[in-house]
Amino acid sequence: MGVVRFALKFRNSFFVLAVLMLLAGAGSVIVAPKDVLPAVDIPVVVVVWTYNGLDTTDIVQRITNYSEFSLSSNVNNIKRIDSTSIQGTVTERIYFDPSVSIDLAITQVDSAMNAVRSRMPPGVQPPVIMRFSASSVPVIQLALSSTKDTLTKVFDYAQYRTRQRLAEVPGSTLPSPYGGAPRQVMVDLDLAALRAVGMTPLDVTNAVLQQNLAVPSGLAKIGEQQYAIRLNASPELVDQLNRIPVKVVDGQPVLLRDVAHVRDGAPPQLNIVRADGHHSVLLQILKNGSASTLEVVNNVKKSLADIRAAAPAGMSITPLFDQSVFVSDAIQDVVREAVIAAGLTGLTILLFLGSWRSTLVVLITIPLAILTSLSVMTAMGETINIMTLGGLALSVGILVDHATVAIENTYRMFEEGQPFRKSVVMGVSGIAKPALISTLAICAAFVAVFFLTDAPKYLFTPQAEAVVFAMLASYVLSLTLVPILIDVFVAREYELHHAGAHGAEPADADKPRSILSRVVGPVLAVIALPFRPIGRAASRFRAAFERGFARFHTGYVGLLRAVIAHRIATLACVASVFVVAGVLLPFVGEDYFPQIESSQMTLHVRTRPGMRIETTEQVFSRVEDVVRKTVPKGELGLILDNIGLPASNYNFAFMDASFVAYNDGQMLINLKGEHKPISFYEKVLRKELRKDFPDVVFYFQPSDIITQILNFGTIAQIDVQVTGRHDIKDLATAQDLVRRISKVRGAVDVHLHQIVDAPQFYVNVDRKLASEMGLSEQEIAQNLNVSLSGSFQVSPNFWADPKSGTPYQL
Repeated sequence: MGVVRFALKFRNSFFVLAVLMLLAGAGSVIVAPKDVLPAVDIPVVVVVWTYNGLDTTDIVQRITNYSEFSLSSNVNNIKRIDSTSIQGTVTERIYFDPSVSIDLAITQVDSAMNAVRSRMPPGVQPPVIMRFSASSVPVIQLALSSTKDTLTKVFDYAQYRTRQRLAEVPGSTLPSPYGGAPRQVMVDLDLAALRAVGMTPLDVTNAVLQQNLAVPSGLAKIGEQQYAIRLNASPELVDQLNRIPVKVVDGQPVLLRDVAHVRDGAPPQLNIVRADGHHSVLLQILKNGSASTLEVVNNVKKSLADIRAAAPAGMSITPLFDQSVFVSDAIQDVVREAVIAAGLTGLTILLFLGSWRSTLVVLITIPLAILTSLSVMTAMGETINIMTLGGLALSVGILVDHATVAIENTYRMFEEGQPFRKSVVMGVSGIAKPALISTLAICAAFVAVFFLTDAPKYLFTPQAEAVVFAMLASYVLSLTLVPILIDVFVAREYELHHAGAHGAEPADADKPRSILSRVVGPVLAVIALPFRPIGRAASRFRAAFERGFARFHTGYVGLLRAVIAHRIATLACVASVFVVAGVLLPFVGEDYFPQIESSQMTLHVRTRPGMRIETTEQVFSRVEDVVRKTVPKGELGLILDNIGLPASNYNFAFMDASFVAYNDGQMLINLKGEHKPISFYEKVLRKELRKDFPDVVFYFQPSDIITQILNFGTIAQIDVQVTGRHDIKDLATAQDLVRRISKVRGAVDVHLHQIVDAPQFYVNVDRKLASEMGLSEQEIAQNLNVSLSGSFQVSPNFWADPKSGTPYQL
């Protein structure tokens, strides 16, 4: 009772507090990051090793095993390690206990990886070590193409111009571009000419290393002047590399052009991107885990104007697969449902209480409680997402209870003939203890959420916090602002309907009317004049409703009497309901999250093992034809193909493990307008594609941002791993599991992820015969590597473009 009296005495202070709550909540709505889900902050570190050309068996034995051993020996609190080894690349994800500091984990992983490099093959590059976040998913993609320049130049522009410009966008992460091929200075060897002069590919590599240098020359003091010395250690033009000497035969120098040809080009293309059948370069923009999807996408779109203006003639830059549309639509849907819930709640209160003034009091407290909760959540660093907004939308019906019960109890005091001020104080303070118990009981129901682990903890904890904060704010408002608003708005109603009844005193009998009451009262009276006919009609409607409710009450009382009189029959009916529910329960589907209906499909296509990427592209073209026949033209938007492995292994730190070879690829299918459900087209495409391409593996991956986050970097909702010490038996077990799981009802796209039958040549060197010819295994291996994989892995060399200053691999 003391709190209510204190609030009524210092009402202006509480008005100011309410305004501050309103402003703080509005400010939180503006500045808080907005996303579809809360940030999933599970500590995971990703490590990417690169050794170009090393086959899968050797890379497992020489790199993966050493790396995992070093991690398990030198890094603390590791939960598990997942490794994916493909030719030339190892991707490791280290999952830590939730209590681990991610910064400390990255430091320990970096130290362990540097220490174990000495045991690995020479030339192993330092690994890429980054934090992995499930929330870091592509939020928008840019397709670059040109009518004048080659794809190599487009790739180069995307890598060193567009990517650098977009790096300024706060909260964004940019992998290297996909498609095209990176610019490199290529030395194409003439093997016949090499044999003629008695040289090997390794000899050319060493000669180029000796003639293309990056070394300091120092300073020279001559007389009174000091000069910086520059040496033509590296040719400024690519063509000048053709004239460097590589060997002297019979006193005559052999130039590089005599045994090879140097050109400004690119390595064999290993990644192809097609946008509606046209070759393009794809640049993905990912958001950081705690960044706002809407802000990142909006800032990228703002930057596009400058990027397009600076682009070379003939180049087009097209944004694709904008996830901010999905995020904003999801947030708007939740907000709209919350507003509808609040409106229906207000109508219900108006219908039962019959007072628009009391309804206004209730409707004021609901947004204040919600905005207070949002401001507290923002101060804690949380985002505005569908989980928190959904929790607040569901809590509207609970939030209305505090103010409604306070008003109802105050009206009961009116009916008993209590003075106005005494009715307000006793009515509100009388429900303080029961309301507190009810609030704490509801809040206690959310305590269990805080004991969740892994992804559910990060998803549902913010939702529980939002509801708890809103409940506590609503309770505080019911004891402070609600009595003040009753005192301001309901005083006139009390004078009209209750003053003088049962000896009750007028509302202002025991207190002078405040300035606010004297101002608000006449204003409300003037505003209400045009609505008086509506009010009379509403009064007649409510009178009819009261009569109908009285009849319903009478019937309900009769039903209760019948139930009590026939207890055995009542218990039998209740038991039958439980039995029917128990029978139907096994037929109800279970899932971690509701099915998301989006406008995108992601189809993964894996052709015959060992197939060249050029032939794989032809298969993709035929698959596109099937898709275009299946999806009507009016519903089909863009089809984007991403075939093969990325040119930069840095991209593996952000990818799932679906890409494992050059015959792998994804097909992103965008639908437009009013279209049939995605599940319908997926079902039809599974049937048609497997009929037309029996030797190709097809499976659908999550395309919406929610499922991608919930999958946490895996390619499917269910991931079964077979672990053992015998490869042949382990493979047989895995293949048997594929057959058995495929027969499970509801299981689709069941496949063995590893490629176990890729064709290969095995070179068996006769070491004795080689030694007789003056060759060692090392020389043979290095020459083979230079001929087939290039020299950069074991003998890195660079040529700097004098125009741009950008270094390129040589």
